[in-house]
Amino acid sequence: MTSEGASHLDELTVPPDFEMGVSTSAWQIEGDSVGRGRCTWDDFADIPGKIVDGATADPACDHVHRLQEDLDLLAWMGVDAYSFTFSWPRVIPGGVGKASSSGLDFYDRLVDGLLSRGIRPFATLFHWDTPSELEQAGGWTSRSTSEAFAEYATILGEHFADRIDRWATVNEPWCPAFLGYAAGYFAPGRTDGGAALSAAYHLMLGHGLATDRLREMGARRIGIILNVIPTLGSDPTTAEATAHVDGIQNRLWLDLLAGRGIPEDIRRRCADLTDWSFVRDQDLAVIATPIDWIGENYYSVNRVVAADKAGSQAIGQDASMFPGAPEHAFDPQPPFTDMGWEIYPAGIRMALEQVSNALPGLPIYVCENGAAVEEATSADGIHDPIRTRYLHDHIREVLQARADGIDVRGYSAWSLLDNLEWASGWTKKFGMIRVNPETGERTVKDSAEWYRRLLMRRTS
Repeated sequence: MTSEGASHLDELTVPPDFEMGVSTSAWQIEGDSVGRGRCTWDDFADIPGKIVDGATADPACDHVHRLQEDLDLLAWMGVDAYSFTFSWPRVIPGGVGKASSSGLDFYDRLVDGLLSRGIRPFATLFHWDTPSELEQAGGWTSRSTSEAFAEYATILGEHFADRIDRWATVNEPWCPAFLGYAAGYFAPGRTDGGAALSAAYHLMLGHGLATDRLREMGARRIGIILNVIPTLGSDPTTAEATAHVDGIQNRLWLDLLAGRGIPEDIRRRCADLTDWSFVRDQDLAVIATPIDWIGENYYSVNRVVAADKAGSQAIGQDASMFPGAPEHAFDPQPPFTDMGWEIYPAGIRMALEQVSNALPGLPIYVCENGAAVEEATSADGIHDPIRTRYLHDHIREVLQARADGIDVRGYSAWSLLDNLEWASGWTKKFGMIRVNPETGERTVKDSAEWYRRLLMRRTS
């Protein structure tokens, strides 16, 4: 980044014991689908129009075949930790049964490559790539998927417990449950509010079962990653809708983890969608199995307004994603990212406060934070000042939250690489490193240079 591009940013002081990293997820970057089983996102991508540009998982970022190059980029950047996701169908094609030796070998090379470069591996078991065979049998609406997930966790724990520094069971369960089963915007593409509530419950049951299995295998530092989004109401007339959106987006997960069960107002408002017969009292203690940390992924806020006052369209903000809610809409305020998401740095501190208040005493890690923005390419590089400013301002808020007493211990930027942005395909770019979707070529952007300097300055 040019000196002019950096001059408007205050220098941040990152404590030496504050973990700094970057994140990716398996389906978005790995490619090599012939080396694994199929998943719901492969099936979803085969449906014309579901992925806006028709992108599929091949080659994605071709990470499987360019692993050493990407490991070297991580080392160049100077991160403390790298957050990656195991691909369930790469480890166990079909979702149940024997593990794939080639799948485990790939992750052996990834984990060992990180350790040899002095980078801590931070692994997530599930980032939405449900094996197709399990989805065909009911997916996350079925208890059997939670049980299969526990077996998957057992295999990974047994193989990697001695080398992985920190584990997450599920990433953002709200997304597969409500984007995938209620709104149909994500895989598996269903539009059934009752199914979404069942999926949400079974994702959390899978989390609890997997936590126990990982511990049995000797894994340490186990948690889950949520996308708690501060939910702001516009006026008293939207109070009930605002409470419901907050319930589906945030309180449902936080209350289950805290042992409080499903929020009573959510049960009541969704009674016409489900009879809640899938809930078993004995499960609630399993779901609330103590964890060692909690993750937060933050990008924006939800501003709830009356249905006739809808503002700019933001991806992921639609009433269909909150089944059972009174009629409402969303009204994000400028400035926006390319996703239509409001840029609101103070919101990350609000999210951390909500998590800390709901689960007091539990260490928090920011596991994703970043922006898809306009970029300019010239002879002297790829210039993305909006992204750099976004990262700077959000890291500043996280550090202030830490100074104010919230036990936040690390920050991971999303994302290392441009990748398949789910239903948006290659049309939205979050990476600090550009990936040419035709050739796979990696090119460092200004934001990556800035992030590297921030980390170097901390350790100098």
